[in-house]
Amino acid sequence: MNTYESLKETFDNLKVKEDFCISGDCDTEINTDFADYPTYTDALYSLLVAPANSGIYISRLDMKEIAMNAGESMTIHPRKRMFEMLMKYAITRETMQLTLDAIESHMENKIAIYEELGEAFPVSRHIFEGYIAKANKTIASFPSIVKEYF
Repeated sequence: MNTYESLKETFDNLKVKEDFCISGDCDTEINTDFADYPTYTDALYSLLVAPANSGIYISRLDMKEIAMNAGESMTIHPRKRMFEMLMKYAITRETMQLTLDAIESHMENKIAIYEELGEAFPVSRHIFEGYIAKANKTIASFPSIVKEYF
C-alpha cells in the first residue's frame, strides 16, 4: 500500500468514525469555571483570546486596536503580554467596561465577516455558524465578567 492509499484509508476511517468535530458541534464547549486558572487574567485570556473558545482570532494588531478603542495606547508585544497590559489598564469598572466594549465591537465586526463569508460560500456556512455561535456566547458572558471581576 502506498502513502496516498494509506492516507486516504486513514481519512476515510475518520469520516466513518466521526472522531473529529466542527467548531460549535463539539462536546467540549466554553468552560467559564475560572477555578482552574492561576489568575483571573489567565482565565480571561483563555476565554477571550483563544479562538477555540471565543470563535474569534484576536491578533496582536487587533489587540492594539482594541486597546486604542478602549482609550489605552499599547506597543506590539507577544499576544499574552499585550493582553496582560490591557488588563492592567482595566483596573476600574469603567475601564473594564470600555475594554469589553472594544472587544465586543471587534468581535461583532468579525461576526459580520463570518456571515458574509457564509453567504458567499454556502457549503461552508455551518463552519462559520459554529464560530458565530461561540462568539455570541462569549459576548453574552461579558456582563458576568464585569460582575465577577469587580
